[in-house]
Amino acid sequence: MDERDTAPSAERNKGPILEVARRVLPARGLVLEIGSGTGQHVAHFAAALPSLGFQPSEIDAARHPSIRAWTRELENVRPPIELDVTRLPWPVEAADAIICINVIHISPWRTTLALMDGAGGLLPSGGVLVTYGPYRRGGRHTAPSNEEFDTSLKSRNPEWGVRDMEEVQAAADRAGLRLDEAVAMPANNFTLVFRR
Repeated sequence: MDERDTAPSAERNKGPILEVARRVLPARGLVLEIGSGTGQHVAHFAAALPSLGFQPSEIDAARHPSIRAWTRELENVRPPIELDVTRLPWPVEAADAIICINVIHISPWRTTLALMDGAGGLLPSGGVLVTYGPYRRGGRHTAPSNEEFDTSLKSRNPEWGVRDMEEVQAAADRAGLRLDEAVAMPANNFTLVFRR
């Protein structure tokens, strides 16, 4: 029985995100993925970047079988761990880079603050944090579809929502991370690249 879950959005965005990741991730070391979801992203990245090790994590342990199924054949992927970014210390001793895809808008703001604080404490000097998702710029949505998505998110949970890129950047600054790049992506999303 195939335990792999599939998210259509992950299938659509894994290629464009990999293009950025290939350029900004270190040549070697361990990459921690926060919010691995189905496991599609980590499997795609690990297959394309065999010199890196990957540590998937997902707060929802019910998703771990899907992550294991997607990564079963990949020797450079560790078993998934349960990680709640708001609970310190994180169950990871070290990481050279962190990837966090589609988490910031589908979680309370305190999760973003904890993500930045945790990444600032875990990453070595020069270490990279890569986030992906929709963002507002200058307090405004970048597309009508993002505004509709924001309304939908808030109707599901009032603590969720499309965040201001500048507020995310300010949280990163306070944690000792600087925004290196804001890369425009398909479907009105951005990949943000922070460095410690």
